[in-house]
Amino acid sequence: MATNSLRRWNAQSVDFRWFILALCVATVGGAMVDPAFNNYLRDTFHLAADKRGQLELPRELPGFLVTVTSGLLFFLPEVRTAAVATAATAIGIGGLAWAGANYGIMIGFMVLWSTGLHLMMPMRSSITLAFAKEGRQATLLGTTGSITTVAAILGSAIGWWIFGTLGTNPRTYNTIFILGASLTGLSALILLKMRVPATAKDQPRPKLVVKRRFIVYYLMSMINGARKQVFITFAPWVLITVFHRGPSTFAALAITSALLGIVVQPTLGGLIDRLGERRILMMEGFFLFFVCLGYGFAHRISTGGTVILIVYACFVLDNLLFSVGMARVTYVNKLAEKAEDVTATLSLGVTLDHVISMSIPILGGATWVVWGFEYVFAGAAGLAVLSVFVASFVRVPRVRLRTPIVVTEEEGPGTCRTEEIGRTSA
Repeated sequence: MATNSLRRWNAQSVDFRWFILALCVATVGGAMVDPAFNNYLRDTFHLAADKRGQLELPRELPGFLVTVTSGLLFFLPEVRTAAVATAATAIGIGGLAWAGANYGIMIGFMVLWSTGLHLMMPMRSSITLAFAKEGRQATLLGTTGSITTVAAILGSAIGWWIFGTLGTNPRTYNTIFILGASLTGLSALILLKMRVPATAKDQPRPKLVVKRRFIVYYLMSMINGARKQVFITFAPWVLITVFHRGPSTFAALAITSALLGIVVQPTLGGLIDRLGERRILMMEGFFLFFVCLGYGFAHRISTGGTVILIVYACFVLDNLLFSVGMARVTYVNKLAEKAEDVTATLSLGVTLDHVISMSIPILGGATWVVWGFEYVFAGAAGLAVLSVFVASFVRVPRVRLRTPIVVTEEEGPGTCRTEEIGRTSA
């Protein structure tokens, strides 16, 4: 099995290998920083739940503006845009170490970090899809996710070791930020090593794509914007403020999620290719319903150490369910009439996602302060039910709107591009 995997790896183009290496290096850096960020906010600025929710407005604003940001860089090929986005992420993370306890400066660098991160989101998926063979798109996304998951384990383990060795203090946070920024900056340099095909240089990306056929995807993106705040903002805040857990706990949970993700992501990718996007997306909403109930009401249905174990399990499952996002990506890829519509549509999806995710944390934070955290997760459970309903409308064409064309050797062996053909089904 290892021999077959090595053979498949060697069969990939050099550009694809550079891309995977860049993703892995950036993932190590991000996995060191992400688990510590909420504790950094709590320990440095002593934020209450409502203030933490309000902070998501500037943090998520770059996601809302990602279509505009991507449009400003329309003259760059996707790979070069990915390099610019990764460099911005590195500067933003590194700036947090310099910001210290200055709240305004911290917000400025946080926004820059977020800008690069959100600009890279649709690029990562669309570049990966460019290397996929017909009928294997979700499988390649799952395999790529599995590879980067190993990198996430390494990054989380490094973060766990650093906090365990140096303790939780400003110096440790700065160490994490500097190391994370250095690795992310290295990733940007690796992306510059990727060769840009002549066809990519000659075909700039469209700035905006809004089509009726993507309405269900747009709705799913908005629901996902609300859903992800459960994991990004309020689930960590429960562990930090209710159960008093520190950065080492989040690093350990990240490692656990990543270890499971090695198996879950490629398996999920294969299931999407076999069962279809609709069934997988509906199952996501089903599981999220129980995850939200676990976050909010575990303390009422159990006692003692079992309560925290339930919340840990919900956190890990919540993290793993983010992998279902590849089903939305392959859904868009199957609906797109032109290859260049994929990135543009995914970018608009990120924008719609953030229309909701900018406001939900403010509402959720206020709800937490006035009525308690249980009501935040009760509302999230209602959104999970809504996501099942919307996902039930997912349909893909029986006949593909585009066919793969093998790229010539000059463009890179094993890569694939697409061209538009006549539309034969809706």
